[in-house]
Amino acid sequence: MQRYFVSPEQVGSDSVYLEGEDARHLAAVMRARPGEEFIACDGSGTEVLAKIETIEQGRISAAIVERRTSLAEMSWRVTVAQSLPKGDKLETVIQKGTEAGAASFQPFLSQRTVVQYDERKEAKRLERWRKIAKEAAEQAHRGIVPEVAAVCSWKSLVAGMARFDLTLICYEEEGRRGTGLRTALASFQERFAKDSGKAPSVLLIVGPEGGFDPREVEQAAEAGAVAVGLGRRILRTETAALVALACIAYESGELGG
Repeated sequence: MQRYFVSPEQVGSDSVYLEGEDARHLAAVMRARPGEEFIACDGSGTEVLAKIETIEQGRISAAIVERRTSLAEMSWRVTVAQSLPKGDKLETVIQKGTEAGAASFQPFLSQRTVVQYDERKEAKRLERWRKIAKEAAEQAHRGIVPEVAAVCSWKSLVAGMARFDLTLICYEEEGRRGTGLRTALASFQERFAKDSGKAPSVLLIVGPEGGFDPREVEQAAEAGAVAVGLGRRILRTETAALVALACIAYESGELGG
C-alpha cells in the first residue's frame, strides 16, 4: 500500500488530502481510483489509513478510515553526523541510514574532508538530500522523515554535543585497541536506566575518507564524546554509520531479545 508524508495541515478530523507530486504519483503512476486506500503520515509519528473519494488535477481527497501511531521508530533518537564525503556517498548514508532508523543527519566539515565544499551549491544539494530522506522514509514505512541539516563546521558540531545524552565518535585507532562500540553502549545503558521513560538522544560522528585528525578526537573527548571502534577492520566512511546504527539498534533492543 502506498505511503505518503503530508503536512499536519493536510490532515483533518475525518479527511486528508494529497497535492502536488504526491497526488500526481498516486493518480498517474499508481493509477489509483476512488475507493482505493493509501496511508498518509503527518511526519510526527501519526499515520492514517485513508480511502480515496475524489481525484482532481493536482489534488486527491480521501476519508480517514483509521488513525494510528507509527510503531516503526527506534526507541533511541540517533543523529548521524557525517563528515562530507566525495561524490554521492552522503546520499547513500542518508538513504540507508533512514532505512536503518536514524532520526536525523548532520553533515559537517572536518580537517581531512576531501571534497571541496561549495556553499553556492548547498541549497540545491540540501534539497536533494531531504528528498532522498523522504522517499527512503516512505519506502521503509517510517513514521517521521529524518531531518537533514545544512552542512556545519567541526567547531559548531563540537559546540552542539551538549544537547545529546550520548555522543560517540567512530575512530579506527580505538578499533585496533579493542575499545568497541558495544562496551560504550552497555555502559551508557546502565547509567541511563535511572532516567526510565525517557528516549535517549545519541550523536554518532563519522569521519571523512582520510579519517579524523587526532586533535579532533581529543576535542570531541574534551566535549564529552566517547571514542569507539567498529571492529578491527577499516570501514569506508559510507559504511561506518550503517554498521554503527545496526549495532545501536541491536543493543537498544530494537531487534528483540
